[in-house]
Amino acid sequence: MRFQTLSEARWIFAILVLFAVVGWLIAGWLSMLFLVLLFCTVAFFRDPNRRVPPDPHLIVAAADGTVADIAEVDENEVLKTKTRRVGIFLSIFDVHTNRAPIDGRVIYRQHREGLCLDARRPECSEKNESMTWALENPRVAIVVRQLTGAIARRIVAWAEIGDELKKGQRFGMIRFGSRTEVYLPLAATVLVKVGDHVLGGSTIIAQLPDQ
Repeated sequence: MRFQTLSEARWIFAILVLFAVVGWLIAGWLSMLFLVLLFCTVAFFRDPNRRVPPDPHLIVAAADGTVADIAEVDENEVLKTKTRRVGIFLSIFDVHTNRAPIDGRVIYRQHREGLCLDARRPECSEKNESMTWALENPRVAIVVRQLTGAIARRIVAWAEIGDELKKGQRFGMIRFGSRTEVYLPLAATVLVKVGDHVLGGSTIIAQLPDQ
């Protein structure tokens, strides 16, 4: 468990512990209920280390979850060009830290207010609250977008513009179910399909061509 990730739930932990103590004074079963909720919260904020493929041509998933859609779309916020978007839906059972899909410098970070539609719906990409990131290295620039969902209401950013991130390095998280999108160049070969379950920082989702 990483302290930085667990610290995002410090107030939740404090409230559940307080309720468990109060519940113990009322009834033992009530205290046990809050202890179960405490255990579930710890499980949600788990943050395991991952084996990251070192090949610089390989792009990894930016989040744990299920590939919800793969589509050619115009990325008009940063890249201003047509890209291939891989949308990953994170359920409440997935690890919710987000990880850099490539080695690169953070060249863009922008928060956008919005709705909290079901993160499984593709239209949430344009309407939901989001945080857009761009990472760049000499080979490629990749955009990653964190999106809230019907339950998720908080996007957490740990990296800053100018930071140099290693592939698989954590840069933020989304709390309680959400969607993370990776915008790839059309020249990249996508290696996943809709329905695949991926692991952030570890599962290879695409490969860049040799230069």
